[in-house]
Amino acid sequence: MVEQTPDNAPDTVPVVRAAFRDECARLVAELRDLTEADLHRPTNCPPWTVRELLAHVHTGVGRLAGMLAAPAPPRAQVDAAGYFGAAKFTPPVDAARIEGGHRAGRQLDAAALADDLDRVRRATLNAVDAQPPGRLVLTRHGDAMTMVEFLRTRVVEVGVHGLDLAAALDRQPWLTPAAAAVVADLLTGGRPVPAALNWDRLTLIRKTTGRTPLTPVEQAVIEAADFRWLTFSP
Repeated sequence: MVEQTPDNAPDTVPVVRAAFRDECARLVAELRDLTEADLHRPTNCPPWTVRELLAHVHTGVGRLAGMLAAPAPPRAQVDAAGYFGAAKFTPPVDAARIEGGHRAGRQLDAAALADDLDRVRRATLNAVDAQPPGRLVLTRHGDAMTMVEFLRTRVVEVGVHGLDLAAALDRQPWLTPAAAAVVADLLTGGRPVPAALNWDRLTLIRKTTGRTPLTPVEQAVIEAADFRWLTFSP
């Protein structure tokens, strides 16, 4: 069972909720002028195009509302960090995720995409607001966790994949401060980053998720400080 700690206590719900709200709203704004040609661009999440990556994100944004409509499990078993364990990145799970993006991508319409994502975002926020802060949910992978911890994983999905989408669309990163704080805290477990790295939150997220490679100097600092972070791979 996951112990009730400051990171998953009920009073963190407004913080994580605000990060989810802000990052989704920023993504919706970026989608307003998206064209069909943009949807065909490749991403750094192969074999997905922008269309398929957006379909994956769209599904992720709406998943919690359905979970909250189901009965709650008796106890929490994992937190957000535990949710991103190696079992989520095995070849069969990866294959199913890729196929899901392909399948959902075929339904996307560039003209309606922003409004549809905004509708799903609002439905998720309304579902969260209708629940007590300590509400438990069961994920499609069978993880029992608190609502706020699963919402934290949604901030990661929208925020980190937002970096992928910005790169694919040749735009500046639009990661919001609230989402950057939630994602950085999850990646580091709340531990301080070695001062010698001189990373801001955006750089931290890019480096630790492999979006930007580490330099030899950075690698040396990391090894000397024994700095570790959450990884999204087996």
